[in-house]
Amino acid sequence: MKLIVAIVQDEDAGRLVSELMDKGFGVTKLATTGGFLRAGNTTLISGVEDEKLDGALAIIERICKSREQITASATHMSGGASGVYVPYPIKVTVGGATVFVLEVSQFLKV
Repeated sequence: MKLIVAIVQDEDAGRLVSELMDKGFGVTKLATTGGFLRAGNTTLISGVEDEKLDGALAIIERICKSREQITASATHMSGGASGVYVPYPIKVTVGGATVFVLEVSQFLKV
């Protein structure tokens, strides 16, 4: 048995959970925050049998595609006694998934 820990963007989470559950995978959803943009993301955990691992990973890969997004970044403009921070748009890659697959030595459901 394996434990999948997948960190995905909030935008992909609902569709991913639905697809995994439709295919018979149990999923626990945790709301998390982190990363470069400090944006909301979702951490999903799912215990899967070894023979079903590839199917679960294929679903994650199909739904969680990387894409580009424009966000504001600030640069410091020094002029006079106090500096000014000026926002300017930058393009960043978001989405995709960070996936950890862990070996499960014991599973209990009580």
